[in-house]
Amino acid sequence: MIKPQIPKGFRDFLPQKMILRKKIIDTMTAVFETFGFEPLDTPCLEYAETLMGKYGEEGDRLIYRFEDRGGRNVALRYDLTIPLSRVVAMYNDITKPFKRYQIAPVWRADKPQKGRFREFYQCDIDIIGSSSAYAEGELLVMTHTVLQKLGFDSYVIRINNRKVLNALAQKIGLEENHIPAFLRSLDKLDKIGAEAVVREMKENIPLDAASEEIISRDILAGNTSFETIADMVRGIPLGDEGLRELDMICESLAANDVPEKYYSLDIALARGLDYYTGPIFETVVKEPRIGSITGGGRYDSLIGLFTKNSLPATGTSFGLERIVTVMDELGMQKQRTTQTQVLITLFDADLMPVNMQTANMLREAGINTEIYFAADKLKKQMSYAANRGFPFVLIIGPDEARDGNVTLKNMDTGEQESISRSVLVETIKSKLA
Repeated sequence: MIKPQIPKGFRDFLPQKMILRKKIIDTMTAVFETFGFEPLDTPCLEYAETLMGKYGEEGDRLIYRFEDRGGRNVALRYDLTIPLSRVVAMYNDITKPFKRYQIAPVWRADKPQKGRFREFYQCDIDIIGSSSAYAEGELLVMTHTVLQKLGFDSYVIRINNRKVLNALAQKIGLEENHIPAFLRSLDKLDKIGAEAVVREMKENIPLDAASEEIISRDILAGNTSFETIADMVRGIPLGDEGLRELDMICESLAANDVPEKYYSLDIALARGLDYYTGPIFETVVKEPRIGSITGGGRYDSLIGLFTKNSLPATGTSFGLERIVTVMDELGMQKQRTTQTQVLITLFDADLMPVNMQTANMLREAGINTEIYFAADKLKKQMSYAANRGFPFVLIIGPDEARDGNVTLKNMDTGEQESISRSVLVETIKSKLA
C-alpha cells in the first residue's frame, strides 16, 4: 500500500480553502480588467537559460532545475515576470503599451515557513512599453483598490526608487559593482535589524569609516526621514530623476483619492531582485507579521536580455498565499464549505423528472443547484445538506408535484414554507440577496 503524502512545501486545497482563493482571484480579475488589463498565460516549464542569471545569486539557488528526457536543461518558472519578458521579445506585434495580468503557480526551492511555500500562486499585473511613472501610480491605485474590495484596512504601501538608492550609493562613495550587495543587505533591515545589516555590508563591501558612519547615522537610523535622504541625493542627476518619479506616483495616488495613511516613502525599501531599475514598492500589513503581501517595481532592462530592442516595463505581484493567510487569521471572510445554494431532495424515484426540471429552471436562472440522487430517508438527506453547508433545501413530494408547489427550507433559520414553483426563482434570489 502506498502511503498518501505530498512533498514538503506543497499543499492540497479542499473546497473550503478553494472557495476563498477563488473569491480573491475573482476580485482581482475584476479590478484588473476594469483598468484595461488583458489576461495572459505561459508554460510552467521554461528553458533553464531563460530563467538563470535574472534574479541574483539568492534567487538562482531557489530555481527548480532538471534535465528532461531529451537531455534539455529546463526549469520550473520562478516568477511570472521573466516569462512575460520572453513573451514580449518573441511576439513583436503586441501593441504597446501592453497591459497584462497573469494568475498562475510558480515554484521555488525555498525553506517552507508561515506564508512561504515551494509552490504558490502569483497574481501579476504589468505594463510594457511606458516609461512614465504614472504607470507605477496606476499599479499602486489598483493595489489599493483590490485590498479595499477584499476588506483590508491596516496596510501600508511602501514606495522607494532604485535611482534614489543608486544615487545614495554614489553619495557615500560605493563603487558600482558593490551597489547590488548594498541593496540586498539594505532590503533585510526589517528582518534582521540595523546592526546586522551593517555587519553584512562590511562582510561584502569594502566600507571606509566615513561610509559606515553615513550608513549607520543617516540611512539605518530609526528616526531617519525620507526627506533627509532626498536632501542628500538632490543635485545628483540620477537622484533628481528618481525623486521626480516618486512625485508623479504620489500625484497619481492623491488624484485617485487614496488616503495618505495607506502609503509612504521609505528609504529602507530596496527589493532584493537585481533587475529593478526605477520605482519599487511593496505592501505590508500591520497584523499579522507575515512580510509583504504585494511587491514589484520597474525593470526597464530586463526585456533587453531577450531582444535587441529593450522596452520600458513595470509591474507588481500580489502574494495570494499570504493574502489568504492574513484573511484567515483575521477572520475577514465568513468560511463557506460550498458554492452550491440549493439542494433538491428526492422523495421517491418517480419524482426524479420533476426534480430535474426544477433544477434546470434554477440553474438557468443562475442559482447553483444540486440534486440528491437516492431516495434515502429525508433525515439523512437533511444531514447531508447541513454537513455541506447548503443555504436552502427543496422538498418535492407527490402533493407538491401535483399542485405545482415546493417546500423551501432555510437551513440557517430552520424555517420552511410552501411556495409555487412559478415564484421559486425570485423567492430564492431575494433570500440570497
